Formats: sequence, C-alpha cells, structure tokens
Amino acid sequence: MSEKKTDMPAAGQEPLLRVSHLRVSFQTDKALLCAVEDVSFDVRKGETLGIVGESGCGKSISCMSILKLVQGENVRYENGAVLFEGEDTLSMTDKQLQKIRGRKISMIFQEPMTALNPLYTIGDQMGEVLKLHTKLSKKEIWDRCCEMLEKVRIPNSREIMLRYPFNLSGGMRQRVMIAMALLTNPELVIADEPTTALDVTIQAQVLDVMKDLQKEYGCSYIFITHDLGVISEMADRVVVMYGGRVCECAATDTLFEHPYHPYTRGLIASRPYRGMKTDRLPVIPGNVPSLNNKPAGCPFHTRCPDAMDCCREAFPEETAVGEGHTVACWKYAKK
Repeated sequence: MSEKKTDMPAAGQEPLLRVSHLRVSFQTDKALLCAVEDVSFDVRKGETLGIVGESGCGKSISCMSILKLVQGENVRYENGAVLFEGEDTLSMTDKQLQKIRGRKISMIFQEPMTALNPLYTIGDQMGEVLKLHTKLSKKEIWDRCCEMLEKVRIPNSREIMLRYPFNLSGGMRQRVMIAMALLTNPELVIADEPTTALDVTIQAQVLDVMKDLQKEYGCSYIFITHDLGVISEMADRVVVMYGGRVCECAATDTLFEHPYHPYTRGLIASRPYRGMKTDRLPVIPGNVPSLNNKPAGCPFHTRCPDAMDCCREAFPEETAVGEGHTVACWKYAKK
C-alpha cells in the first residue's frame, strides 16, 4: 500500500466546506430523538478528513446531511449551517441541491450492491450522471465513462460497461462507484465506509486508487469509517464522534500519538498491531446508547473510566490542547 500523502493543505486557507453546529433529529410518536447534536467541522481544499467512531455515533447522518440526503416527514434539521463555497446547503431548495449533488459534491455509498441498480447496465448508470450534469454527446459520454473505469484500474472497460452489477465482484463494484463519483470532477467526495466487506488485498487496491485520483483531480475527501487502519492510511485530519457529538479533532499523526479523549484512547487501544504480545485486544465496555436512551451530559460517561460527576450533568465545551487539536472532555476543560 502506498504511503499517506504528506502535502497537507495549509491550515489558514478558507475551507471548501464548513459544517457549523449541526443538529438533526427524528420525530417519533413519543419524542423528538436527536441523532446529531452541535456537530462542527471543516474540510479544506485537497485534503482528506476522516470521521471515525463506532456504528451509531452519527457519522453517516452528519455527512449525508451536507446534501440533505437524510429525508422523510420525520426528519428535522433543527439547527446549524452547512456552508459549501460560502452557500448554505441546508437552506437550498431541492432544485438548487440537484445542481450540486453528483456535480460538485459526490458520494460513494457503503454498499455498492444496493447503491447500484441491478436492472441497469454499468454503462447506463454511469452515463446517467453525465446526462444529468453535462451536455456531452452519447459518444462523448461513453468515452468518458470508459476512461474513468480505466483510471480506477478496471480492464476491458468497454465490456464492463455492458455488464450488470451482479456480474461483477465486490471490489469491481466498489471501483465502479468510485468512477461514478469522480465522473464530473467534483470538488468534494464523501466516502461512506467504501472498503467495508472487502478483503485486505482488495481494500488496499481501492485505497490506492482513491489516493491516485485525488492527486490527479485535486478533490477533497470526507472518509467515514470505523477502521482506524484505513484512517491512518488515508486521512490528513480526523474527527472522532460519539453519541452524535464531536469528541476530538486533530491532525492524524497527532491524534494517534497523543489522543486525549478517553473514547479516542479506547478506540486506538483496541486496534490490532504488528508485534502484539497477546491474543486478546482491550475493549471498551458497554455499547453505544440508542437515540431513545441517551444519557444526560457527556454521552460517553456511562462507559468512561475517567467519568466525574460533572460528566453526568453537561457536555463540555471544546478545548484546545495543541495546535489544531481540540477535545471535548471535562478533564481538559478550562477552569
């Protein structure tokens, strides 16, 4: 696997995307359940932001909300702003969002077998993206799709264009999803668990493809995963989420070398590593709380070895613990 890129964008530059104090809830018959609460982060041009946490921590909902893909009569975008190139996507109409979805911001979904329609060929589905967002001729669309399939290292691209998703392996389907996401040269690509269910060898190949294409096109990535190995390989900066909240944010190397939040430390400690002297990994006791049973205060206090009385009463404010490194934990809160 190739090394992680080191030409990280300057911290002082204006971000491509800024998510500020986002709150997303779901209305049920009995209560309003908050899935994402006061989440803020930004993405700079050309960088990869990793968002990590256990399943149910709010990673996908936070990122799908960027394009208002969390939809339904029970969905409530209660607070916050999502500024992309200075415009708030949360205040946009569906017609305005259609011009951005798939054109300026693309998404690679978690499971390509469900994201790809089994009734249409690969060529039909890829071509639809270009028909919607460009004025290319049929031949130009066909040639562009074949070119992108070749860029994601799929051989015999013209033959693959005529096949259906179920004719392809999991790794091939995932590469098709990456090719589709980059067809229109988007500025931001949101990748939601793009290597789930792939074996280690294919996963490494897919990650290498994504890094090579990022260098070529200069796009930014938001990489959502629970796999810290993937994060350490791909991300420039990392946001750690738990219980719909941001716990910690730092440059990738800094986070792995000097984690502050007890949850971050627990995640890193539970990661297998070369030279392990035990066959049992440490685990974080307990489970992520459900939306209808979230504890008051810091949502991690029920599993935290360092929990104090104040942790049960209120969520701490974000505290700077280093350059570009922030943590939301009462242990480090300014007195």
